[in-house]
Amino acid sequence: MKLVTAVVQPHRLDDVKEALTGLGMAGLTVTEVSGHGAQKGHAEVYRGAEYRVEFRPKVRVDVVVSDADLEAVLDAVTEAARTGRIGDGKIWATDLVEVVRVRTGERGECVALIAFGKGYTHAVHTHMYALHVHSYSHCS
Repeated sequence: MKLVTAVVQPHRLDDVKEALTGLGMAGLTVTEVSGHGAQKGHAEVYRGAEYRVEFRPKVRVDVVVSDADLEAVLDAVTEAARTGRIGDGKIWATDLVEVVRVRTGERGECVALIAFGKGYTHAVHTHMYALHVHSYSHCS
């Protein structure tokens, strides 16, 4: 299992969500964040006064995927988030050691993929989105 984290421009969130939904990823977590990359902010002028904006608003999208789905998810999010301009964001994947469903204490890959990705037929609600979950046959 992998945790894919993408920090992208806020106006690209719907495109990223649609790209993930198109791959069958059902659950995701979205967090409003701010930060800067190599450009370290920029200068703006307001009412004749120049000031420095160091942190840019972004959104962070987290989704748990199986190892087999990793490359497809990375490619889809990259294409959906790309504008071709500085500040498009970053995407990274980390190994996910364990997932626990708090309500039941269940652990493991099936819990993660049902909660965040592919799972039984039920609804997962995350950040104002209700997304349909597909079946994942080896999880019972």
